[in-house]
Amino acid sequence: MRQWVTEDWEFELTVTEGKAGHCRLGFEKGDRFVFRYGCPAGMCPKTMQQIYTWCEVIRCGGDFTYRGCPQKYEMDIGCADGCIGFHLRAYPVNRDENGKPLPNGVRPED
Repeated sequence: MRQWVTEDWEFELTVTEGKAGHCRLGFEKGDRFVFRYGCPAGMCPKTMQQIYTWCEVIRCGGDFTYRGCPQKYEMDIGCADGCIGFHLRAYPVNRDENGKPLPNGVRPED
């Protein structure tokens, strides 16, 4: 794998409510996933579809206040099955001193 895109956002997803016995993957309060673009290891693929959509909102310049959240880069979201609660937080990364995203690397030739 030759990654060449410099990701400029990092996301933290923390389980805030629910019990391991109610989740097929055994998620419980305090479990945490940190990721940039790819799906983090051990994450529920059904829920990741929802999470990915909200991550794209941030990547495209939006924020969660348009959804009624008090924080620009934080929101609570339920899992796809409705048994686990998560808190999603976005952090800007790979920025210069002015906050501008760093450039991508060289794109691999086909």
